[in-house]
Amino acid sequence: MRFPLTLFATAAAAATFATASFAGDQYIDPTGFAVSGYDVVAYFDLEQSPVGAEQPVAVPGNKDITADYNGATFAFSTEANRDRFVANPAAYAPQYDGHCAYGVAKGGKVPGNPNLWRIVDDKLYLNITKNVVGFWEEDIDGNLDLSESNWVSIEPAAASDREIPQFSSTAPVN
Repeated sequence: MRFPLTLFATAAAAATFATASFAGDQYIDPTGFAVSGYDVVAYFDLEQSPVGAEQPVAVPGNKDITADYNGATFAFSTEANRDRFVANPAAYAPQYDGHCAYGVAKGGKVPGNPNLWRIVDDKLYLNITKNVVGFWEEDIDGNLDLSESNWVSIEPAAASDREIPQFSSTAPVN
């Protein structure tokens, strides 16, 4: 009976390590917050622009209204938004741990700019620059297929340590 118990313990340990290895880090910029301190719930209340048009500016969070998820602190503009997030963080957190959706489609992790966003099928996606948004929006479905396929191997890698080009956050600093 010792062999099956040992085998079970080994399998359980392997499953634990495998699960842990697939958890990637949320992108955090110098603000110290996920999504550069912008309120991820507020995106879902903004009127989204059509493909090819600039999106409304993201809503800055408040450094005193926060919640932690996926190893990062998220800031919110209201306590109601924080409560919505806490009830279901996976519904509001940006895809690819806040990294650029097009970057993931191309096989890497680069920062996501909180003002270059789009919600597709009730999921929040960020991109790094306006030029990249254009490439991503040329074939959103195809790029999402590539991103989803690539993410399996990219997710365990460390979060990007690069800064978002030509961007400074008006949201709070932690």
